[in-house]
Amino acid sequence: MTLSLSSFGISLKNLPKGWRIDRLDTLASFNPEVVTAQYPHSEIVYLDIGNVGAGSLRKTETISLLNAPSRAKRIVRTGDTILSTVRPGNRAFAFISNASDNLIVSTGFAVLRPKAHTEPRFVYYLATSNPIINYLASIAEEKTAYPSVNPEDIAECAVPVPPLAEQRAIAHILGMQDDKIELNRRMSETLEAMAQALFKSWFVDFDPVRAKMDGRWRKGESLPGLPARLYDLFPDRLVDSELGRIPEGWKVRTAGSLFSIGIGKTPPRRERHWFSRDPGHVPWMSIKDLGRADSHISQVGEYLTPEAVERFHVRRIPDGTIVLSFKLTMGRVAITDGEMVSNEAIAHLQPRPGTFLSSGFIYFYLKRFDYETLGSTSSIATAINSESIRAIHILVPSEMLHHEFLDVASAILLRLRSLQRQSGTLAGLRCALLPKIISGELRIFHGNRPRDTLGNKWYSSKNKKLSK
Repeated sequence: MTLSLSSFGISLKNLPKGWRIDRLDTLASFNPEVVTAQYPHSEIVYLDIGNVGAGSLRKTETISLLNAPSRAKRIVRTGDTILSTVRPGNRAFAFISNASDNLIVSTGFAVLRPKAHTEPRFVYYLATSNPIINYLASIAEEKTAYPSVNPEDIAECAVPVPPLAEQRAIAHILGMQDDKIELNRRMSETLEAMAQALFKSWFVDFDPVRAKMDGRWRKGESLPGLPARLYDLFPDRLVDSELGRIPEGWKVRTAGSLFSIGIGKTPPRRERHWFSRDPGHVPWMSIKDLGRADSHISQVGEYLTPEAVERFHVRRIPDGTIVLSFKLTMGRVAITDGEMVSNEAIAHLQPRPGTFLSSGFIYFYLKRFDYETLGSTSSIATAINSESIRAIHILVPSEMLHHEFLDVASAILLRLRSLQRQSGTLAGLRCALLPKIISGELRIFHGNRPRDTLGNKWYSSKNKKLSK
């Protein structure tokens, strides 16, 4: 199997003037540096597959080099592209815009370092374009035991290469979108951290209660970040409970007594006609989709036909519902942004009549929950089931205090949802533009338009307009 130029919507006959066809390894070196005995750092900033999304770095980990896993080998520099060689269809890749001197990725990545006279970010967009990712995924699927590709499979891909000036213009246009998505992600992290800090203070550490017990908070006074009007809403002593010491008057209930717990379903995989890529069908959530989501989930990789949902009685999950993964990968939590369905590894929690606890409160509660308490840590993947979810102990504060927290948390969650929707729109625009740009159907320049007699559409990165 080879990657054809037609995958890019291009042929030698319609190749834009000044462009060439070349192997990807003429633009970048592959895995140019590895950790050796002479490596100068005792600590490393480490990225493994689970830390990288589709174009984003979720979290880095600083660890001792002596304690690092054996796969922590590939050195990364600013301007490099990292691309997962394990199940490449999962789209774990990123452009490294600001690397520390000791940034290391696992051998599950290929590191692409742009060569001289090549625009680094153009290499990233080319290497992570759909034609290449789909091609690599098809190779990996042939290896059923361990779906993966070799760096050589990426290196030998034949790709269209525009002149350096156009590479830079392409990187500028697409880079602005990605920079905005990254800014949104950082803003979301900050906002969620603020809400998590408030939740921890009130409902985990019980700081206001302890302040009253210690005499550090008196009626009519304010604590930092806590107005005086909330004084009477917090008890002044702790009592014993199933969860240990909790504020007096608060209750401990099971999730099953507060919420109706629904479980998703998967139609027979061998009957492919039940599954779809059509966004007009019913979004079908997997653990992988949940892992990519932030506070809210709307983007999925697959859909079910309406006939499949009806035929197999797959429960529809309403908008604004808490969803929780409980098999294999435990404890991924999000709030649905729109109606959808899920597979059998995901539970959804809908309030029972009389339950005042909101999705916002439960979202922050379940984000902090220790799921290893639900089963043996040696067999956590198989020990957790839907009954375990129903048995989760939920701390229930007073209704008035819950609503005071919700006044703050709901505003943050609405902002988080707005930022995620905006990023989703930008990502969709990027996906629509990228194949047209890579094929040369839509050409980008900065400043004055180059001469061209082929009748291509042009987009000016300086004047922000199309011309022909």
